[in-house]
Amino acid sequence: MVIIVTKLVHCFHLSRRYGQYTMNQEITKVIERPPFDRSGSQDSLDELSMEDYWTELENIKKSSENRQEDQEVVVVKEPDEGELEEEWLKEAGLSNLFGEAAGDPQESMVFLSTLTRTQAAAVQKRVETVSQTLRKKNKQYQVPDVRDIFAQQRGSKEREPPDGAESQSVRTDENKYQGKDDQASSLVVGGKELTPLVPEEAPASETDINLEVSFAEQAVNQKESSREKIQRSKGDDALLPSFRLPKDKTGTTKIGDLAPQDMKKVCHLALIELTALYDVLGVELKQLKAVKIKTKDSGLFCVPLTVLLEQDQKKVPGTRIPLIFQKLISRIEEGGLETEGLLRIPGAAVRIKNLCQELEAKFYEGTFNWESVKQHDAASLLKLFIRELPQPLLSVEYLKAFQAVQNLPTKKQQLQALNLLVILLPDANRDTLKALLEFLQRVVDNKEKNKMTVMNVAMVMAPNLFMYHTLGLKSSEQREFVMAAGIANIMHLLIKYQKLLWTIPKFIVNQVRKQNTENHRKDKKAMKKLLKKMAYDREKYEKQDKSANDADVPQGVIRVQAPHLSKVSMAIQLTEELRASDVLARFLSQESSGVAQTLKNGEVFLYEIGGNIGERCLDDDTYMKDLYQLNPNAEWVIKSKPS
Repeated sequence: MVIIVTKLVHCFHLSRRYGQYTMNQEITKVIERPPFDRSGSQDSLDELSMEDYWTELENIKKSSENRQEDQEVVVVKEPDEGELEEEWLKEAGLSNLFGEAAGDPQESMVFLSTLTRTQAAAVQKRVETVSQTLRKKNKQYQVPDVRDIFAQQRGSKEREPPDGAESQSVRTDENKYQGKDDQASSLVVGGKELTPLVPEEAPASETDINLEVSFAEQAVNQKESSREKIQRSKGDDALLPSFRLPKDKTGTTKIGDLAPQDMKKVCHLALIELTALYDVLGVELKQLKAVKIKTKDSGLFCVPLTVLLEQDQKKVPGTRIPLIFQKLISRIEEGGLETEGLLRIPGAAVRIKNLCQELEAKFYEGTFNWESVKQHDAASLLKLFIRELPQPLLSVEYLKAFQAVQNLPTKKQQLQALNLLVILLPDANRDTLKALLEFLQRVVDNKEKNKMTVMNVAMVMAPNLFMYHTLGLKSSEQREFVMAAGIANIMHLLIKYQKLLWTIPKFIVNQVRKQNTENHRKDKKAMKKLLKKMAYDREKYEKQDKSANDADVPQGVIRVQAPHLSKVSMAIQLTEELRASDVLARFLSQESSGVAQTLKNGEVFLYEIGGNIGERCLDDDTYMKDLYQLNPNAEWVIKSKPS
């Protein structure tokens, strides 16, 4: 990859003509708005509705002209296809399919065995590209063909002798959460067609987001079964469907509910699923490698999020969102969210520049006078903070993938892609984006008075999040209009459906469960072999292997632990209607009224720990009997959520 770093006296200027940040020292020509052509716009937005967008671009240009600071602008030359795919495999947790470890792919066997058909095809495509690239470069090592790996996986399963009741119970347990996904071993391998495991998707409501079946598999089924003309909406709030998540009896899993080791697996699977979805729909997934550039190691503006959080955590331990970001939002809200034109009307450019300099000097000392900051100035500072992050809030790696969402055929598929992209964001980026979107929704909630509808807000914020200077490509004026309309609509989706986007799809959680079950089986078999070598009696081992819960708790009863509450343990009878909230209520009823009230305000949660999951925080509407059947070997613990 070639990286050119240039020192500029002025901040980059934003050129509307090319839809990118340019590195020209001066702009002498007045930039004209591209002509409107209804036929070329993805969402048929009229020119008037885009006025906020173009005005915001003009404001950004003026703001950058007044920021007289040295700043490094990085121009990135995209790596070749082989390098991109090699990086993709690393990000997907499959780096041991090539390179020095390629000779022993066993570590990836379990992972690959849980993939759907479309996910397996996406992996296979990338492995073949890397293999061809390495052969061209005359590398000494070779990348194995994924089909061979899947064949080994299937062959090893066929050769594996039955392991009595234990094997049967594992297979039964797997079937409980296998759902409708097809496994990778159901591909055509070695000329032999293997029977697919995926039945046709059950018809669902247009507004239901199905989280039980792979999004890419849904797209395949839709292409095969539906010939209806795809409807495109204007992105108008009134025209967008009220998408919803159907209730899942085993509980909805939100980002932040899983232990880090399982969340890492979720991210690997989300990347593969996103790639498979784009492949099925014929949309190119552009992923860039993160660029290392020299950045400020202190301060507020033009500072990486991770550096900011390191600074802030010294002041406020455990903080996950930059303090300056939080303070700017609270300052805007102090002025009242009913202010007309909020976010749209810019603060005075010279005053913004002076405020930036003063904040840099006084913010951490606690001597900055916030009373002097007008509401529109605070809004301008908030947008400036987002624009001047050294790496975009939507991340360098996935910004183009976010932009490409506009090319997906339906709003439902766009939402599915955004869901996967939110999962893939680094923690600091995701947490800050969540805080931003929640704030923007509060602005929209006051639209009757501030005249800022969700589309107005999307138009104003889209250039600040999407038009990152290192990634702009020269394009025709018409193409730029289409892109402007597209990213404004993506911004609209992010704001309107944010509660859906922070949900981890059930089919991905189930794939993690499968991986954990397979890994436990392998570990168990290895332990049995070791114990046999050590001449231990098998019956003795099996007795030791039984959990205490099996011995102490009768069938249909779970024992819930609450080490930090007055009642530290309780046996609870499972019923069809028993929910996680009911379990919590029984424990809280044992506490004093003051403590119980405090704990009811979201201080403690019921967790599913062990079995086929690492650790998972349960939502209140989880039906315990259904979850117990899904994960009978789990322990149930009430505790607070880590910050």
